[in-house]
Amino acid sequence: MSFTIYVASKNEHKAHEIKLVAPEFVELLNINTEIDVVEDGETFLENSVIKALEYGKHINQPVIADDSGLSINGLDGFPGVMSARYMEGASYTEKMESILQLMKNFKTPEERRAKFVCVASYFNPINNFLISVEGYIEGTIAYEIRGTQGFGYDPIFIPNGYDKTFGELGEEVKKHISHRSVAFKRLFNMLISVGELKNDRK
Repeated sequence: MSFTIYVASKNEHKAHEIKLVAPEFVELLNINTEIDVVEDGETFLENSVIKALEYGKHINQPVIADDSGLSINGLDGFPGVMSARYMEGASYTEKMESILQLMKNFKTPEERRAKFVCVASYFNPINNFLISVEGYIEGTIAYEIRGTQGFGYDPIFIPNGYDKTFGELGEEVKKHISHRSVAFKRLFNMLISVGELKNDRK
C-alpha cells in the first residue's frame, strides 16, 4: 500500500522533477482542481506555505508544494520570488534575454554569481502537520542562452563544478543536484524520520 500525496502545482515540469526523487512507496498525484491561490509572500518560504495550506485545506488531503526561483547576487537577489512572474506573459527565452541584458556589464564569473533556491512544504490537514525545508544550488549566469533541456531559467544557469548550463546537462544530472531535488529529498527524508511517511509495503 502506497502513501498518497498530492502535488500542489500546475507546472508539469516541477511535478515531474519531484516524482524523480520521491520514495518508491509514495504515490504522487497531480491535483485536478484549480483554486485561486494568491502568492503574495515576500519569501520563497511564505509562498510555499501559502500554496501547501490552501491546497491542503481545499482537498483535505496531504499535499506538497514549492516555491522556487533564481537569485542573482549582482542584481541584489533579483528576480527572486518574482522569477515566474517577471515579465509575465513573456516567454522564458524573452525573460532570459532580458536578464542577460541587465548583466551585460558583469564580465567576471564572480560578478555573475547566482543560485537557484527551492523551498518545499508538506501539509497534512488531517493531523494539521506542516513542515518546510530549503534546498539550493550555487553557480553562475552564462553569457548567452545555452541548451534546450530543462525549463525556466535552466539554459542560463551553470551549476558550480560544471561548465555547462542546466539546459545542456539535462535531467540525469539535474535530478541529483538541482535545488528542487535537494529540497524534496530533504523533505521526504524528514517526513520519514518523524514518522509522517511510513513504508507499509515492508
